[in-house]
Amino acid sequence: MTTYQNYAKGEWVSGQGVETELFNAITGEKIGECSSVGLDYAGMMDYAKDKGGKALRKMTFTQRGLMLKELALFLLKNKKKYYEVSAWTGATRIDSWIDIEGGIGNLFANASLRRQFPDLPYHVDGSAVPLSKGGSFIGHHIMVPKHGVAIHINAFNFPIWGMLEKIAVNLLAGVPAIVKPSEFTCYLTEVMVRDIIDSKILPEGALQLVVGLGRGVIDHVGSTDTVTFTGSAATGKKLKALPHIVENSVSFNLEADSLNAAILGKDAVPGTQDFDIFIKEIQREITVKAGQKCTAVRRIVVPDNLVEDVQKALSSRLDKNTIGDPSDPSVRMGSLATKLQVERVKENIELLKKEQSIVYGDLDNFEVIGADKDKGAFMSPIVFLNDDPHKKTAVHDVECFGPVSTIMPYKDLEDAVKIANMGKGSLVSTIVTSDDEIATEFVVEAATMHGRIHVLNERCAKESTGHGSPMPLLTHGGPGRAGGGEEMGGVRGVKHYLQRTAIQGHPQTITQITQQFQYGADQPEANPHVFRQHFEELNVGDTVFTHKHTVTEADIVNFANVSGDNFYAHVDDTSLEGTMFEQRVAHGYFVLSKAAGLFVDPKKGPVLLNYGIDECRFTKPVYVGTTLGVRFTVKEKIDQEKKNDADVAKGIVKFLVDMYDETGETVGIATILTMVKKLDQSS
Repeated sequence: MTTYQNYAKGEWVSGQGVETELFNAITGEKIGECSSVGLDYAGMMDYAKDKGGKALRKMTFTQRGLMLKELALFLLKNKKKYYEVSAWTGATRIDSWIDIEGGIGNLFANASLRRQFPDLPYHVDGSAVPLSKGGSFIGHHIMVPKHGVAIHINAFNFPIWGMLEKIAVNLLAGVPAIVKPSEFTCYLTEVMVRDIIDSKILPEGALQLVVGLGRGVIDHVGSTDTVTFTGSAATGKKLKALPHIVENSVSFNLEADSLNAAILGKDAVPGTQDFDIFIKEIQREITVKAGQKCTAVRRIVVPDNLVEDVQKALSSRLDKNTIGDPSDPSVRMGSLATKLQVERVKENIELLKKEQSIVYGDLDNFEVIGADKDKGAFMSPIVFLNDDPHKKTAVHDVECFGPVSTIMPYKDLEDAVKIANMGKGSLVSTIVTSDDEIATEFVVEAATMHGRIHVLNERCAKESTGHGSPMPLLTHGGPGRAGGGEEMGGVRGVKHYLQRTAIQGHPQTITQITQQFQYGADQPEANPHVFRQHFEELNVGDTVFTHKHTVTEADIVNFANVSGDNFYAHVDDTSLEGTMFEQRVAHGYFVLSKAAGLFVDPKKGPVLLNYGIDECRFTKPVYVGTTLGVRFTVKEKIDQEKKNDADVAKGIVKFLVDMYDETGETVGIATILTMVKKLDQSS
């Protein structure tokens, strides 16, 4: 038997006494105990801020992203031990894969986001805003890491995924975390956190762990802290309404279990692939993790003339389900996480039975393979039938957090939307249809009450990630009952841990702060040419003022011949009446091409390649006789890591290409991206 410990203020410590006894969900055997009594939560908060926060804020987004990547690779190498412990929670191999490798996948996904942030410790948000006529006063926005702590209170169903999907985001943002998993499955979280701490990949103080009940873990949060809660809506709302949470305007993200729905389109009749896909998806949502998912389908909404067909098909598929010890390869569904959870689910089943009838499953009579169903936390899948979901409404209020779902009829698509929305807000809904008009109408009408809508049909089923799988780069959360929160979501999620601040000043000052060139800032002439300088030698604002070129009629004709672009405004003087052009106009892409000819230094040097153009605009017609010049300015520098030891050390440099005429007025503008060697090829 093991005493599972907390990691607090740089040490592994046991709580006082025993708060929770821990049991193997399959065998019922006691595997350990845990407690968080006596932890110094105020001290843990200070430790996180003083140690972890300061260290993380010194790192750039690039460095923090690479840290997450290194951690993900490290955990993958150690995944075998996590699978072994995960089985104690009642999880099958597939269940564990979702939790363990799905969680690690969150680290990889967030690590890749480093490329969407500047190579700075803070983020530059959006574009500059002109605030004065003369251009000497502008505004911008930056987003800096909050000087607080992220406290994550997680549910029992995903002890790994729940932790990793949250800390991946706050760590990339530069904010330390205190993780409080459910006391019932904290033993799996503790095993992984020990490896994370031993790896020393994260700065000390970046991650702390609370096992046990964690009473008092959010007592000391303030305005710079963030609390996330995953679990029951009732508990989450109580925590969110605590006086000091409200008074200090503490950021509180609530992601609550919800009554998610799956809708069968009227076109998906028996005999179609879509009908079979629907039945398979529902069966999977009932049995994966034994239905213990905040995203599981609780309400099966089908055309009123197909209720019997769906009931028969789903029952037939569930008949093939096998329940028992996940170590037996024939087992397809494990147990619930605890016997307490079984009792809670049964209590809610009794509430639902008052209005609707069970059409599949038996709470007492079912077979279990390789285990004693009385000792383990086993349960049969249960399917209800509700013949009038508008009047028999308990199904829209009561959630059985297990392998339980309800079939209900709808008359038309408008009715299906109403029924789906009667859940008062969900994390996800699915509609199975190959009719894009049906899909569009459902999505547009239902989106207001669902955090994610999964449109499934035979065209995407093979690669679909499924109804119940939130993806790291898409938002996870939902309105109303689902908590009104938002997790993950790629860059959107990271911004929850950043403070957006408006900054105002002279363009040169804003350039210095943002490390992005702003119009009106100094443009010292580059010496030598910027293409002769290595990545480290370049400074934001350095500018090449090119030689000039006067556009001729031959330029326009030759470019039309080479490009094949014979648009009338370039080649036909007689067609210009009624247009904005006074005479034949040079091709915009000729102007850009000529600009490249002007700003490029052709000799071999540190510039490895030009690989793209952003934000290209042609702002003023260029006629024959116009004299073109280019102001070619270092706009932004982004460090780039080496892929391997043989890779060339390099960085990405964005150059502003400001094309202007003899009056000095800009006629075209673009940003080009170049790859530039570093001086030190060993770095």
